[in-house]
Amino acid sequence: MCGIAGLMRADGAAPDAALLARMLRAVGHRGPDGEGSHISGSVALGQARLAIIDLEGGKQPLFGADGLALVANGEIYNYRELYSLLPGVNFATGSDCEPPLHLYHRDGKSFLNYLRGMYAIALHDPRDDSLLLARDPFGIKPLYYAEAGGHLLFASEPQAIIASGLIEPRLVAAKRDELLQLQFTTGADTIFQGIHRLLPGEMLICRKGRIIERERRAAPMAAVTPRSETEALAELDRLLQESVDLHQRADVPYGLFLSGGIDSSALLAMMARLNPRPVLAYSLGFPDSGLHDERNLAATLARKVGAEHRSVDFTAADFWSLLPRVAEAMDDPAADYACLPTFKLAQFAAREVKVVLSGEGGDEIFGGYGRYRSAMRLLFAKPLRRKGALDGLDLFREEPAKWRSGFAAAERATRFAEESKLQAAQRLDIADWLPNDLLTKLDRCLMRNALEGRTPFLDCGAVDAVGLSAFGFGLNDGFKIRDGLGKHLLRRWLKEHLPEAEPFSRKRGFTVPVGQWIAAQGKRLAPLIVQQPGIAEAFKPEAVTQLFAGGAERNGFAAWALLFYALWHQHHMLGHSAEGDAFDLLSAS
Repeated sequence: MCGIAGLMRADGAAPDAALLARMLRAVGHRGPDGEGSHISGSVALGQARLAIIDLEGGKQPLFGADGLALVANGEIYNYRELYSLLPGVNFATGSDCEPPLHLYHRDGKSFLNYLRGMYAIALHDPRDDSLLLARDPFGIKPLYYAEAGGHLLFASEPQAIIASGLIEPRLVAAKRDELLQLQFTTGADTIFQGIHRLLPGEMLICRKGRIIERERRAAPMAAVTPRSETEALAELDRLLQESVDLHQRADVPYGLFLSGGIDSSALLAMMARLNPRPVLAYSLGFPDSGLHDERNLAATLARKVGAEHRSVDFTAADFWSLLPRVAEAMDDPAADYACLPTFKLAQFAAREVKVVLSGEGGDEIFGGYGRYRSAMRLLFAKPLRRKGALDGLDLFREEPAKWRSGFAAAERATRFAEESKLQAAQRLDIADWLPNDLLTKLDRCLMRNALEGRTPFLDCGAVDAVGLSAFGFGLNDGFKIRDGLGKHLLRRWLKEHLPEAEPFSRKRGFTVPVGQWIAAQGKRLAPLIVQQPGIAEAFKPEAVTQLFAGGAERNGFAAWALLFYALWHQHHMLGHSAEGDAFDLLSAS
């Protein structure tokens, strides 16, 4: 797990090493264990390393035959199995990222078909001075690019591209509106003008500073396979064990984010089966908030399987002190208040471990969201997310007419006639919500704290074998939703292997009391928010004042979205320091 950055010059000349150094400094928090760079032909590659596998020998860039060079962010979990595909190759390291380099030399761009893991890869082939960029099929690891100043620039985070000095941080107003209405932005275009995401599963080939070829490898989604519940449970057990086993491969300590919900409890049960030592499990709650606290259940489950449980409090004081750091980390913004507890939990866990397993993807793969149950009940499918978070509040100076256009495009692109309404909703979430909200949140909040997050429910499987994700997606609807509850098969498995998790009880959704905390400071916040340049250019001052001074708790998510955006804008657009608390950043001028 690391941060990568690099560039390719359009004129074929050697890149500026100082430019690469500026980009690498901007992603240095992602990899505090070392830094490497390489310049050849028109291409410069760099990596800031978080050492997880082959701690001494796995430094990057990695080099192969004919001058090939590679930098990567992520983990190739099946790297040991890939050795058997490369007889006669003398491996220089034990790095998980070396087999892909040799597979490329042998097979060209089709090497990506063999990779089982999360990754963003940049590979320079000096034979034709080409640059290959690639991202894993679920988009677990990020990769961004821009064409500017006679260069093609790429990096793990947009702020590294901006740090090059070749592109200014210019806001795309339509993306701002999309962010505030959806809490994330869709598709390839980011909120920064001219900076784009590689889409999940996308590969680019570049020459002379230009993209000359694009291909995309979709996340594996198996067709529905008829099977009995007994057969399905046995297959789930086998694939979950295989995935968790692979996701534990590391030469450093690892643990688990344990919420007490279905997904993380299933991971706990499997990790306890596979590990001879006690699993380190981390949970977080909100004391004195009045919210239901799952930590008692998490502690009970940890004791049952012999895990060591760590409990973390998140208070109103944490909210105000950590907000600037969270806004700084979320350079590709997602206004998801779960960023806050994720960030603090990562801070705490990073004291003991360098890797954590997490349950992201479980809802999308096994059918956990309430909106899926709603979609199944309707005679005719209705579009998801028809209403924006700020609708009906009369906040905008000009109501955003097209804020949903990117999401609508994703709906059209992911619609398949042979799929059920449930699968259509799952596929849509996997295309945009998962990579651009949940996985972005996980990546930024953990990597800002030099902690690697792994997601076993998003295992793609081996080359010719179905993995856990495709298996879950390919279950018939009744194995996903039954008796008004989602994730039926996963609950059945958990009832058998860790019944103390009470898998068929109705779980309360994870909520952060942001409305409470904002309302308590509403009168102090209102004038500060109204005067923010990012707020003033888009919103009516009197409506914003009313929201914060009079109704922040009633419209808690709307108040949170504007507060987050104001802080994000202060740091990423206006360049103010994220030191101090939220009030310090809002007062900066």
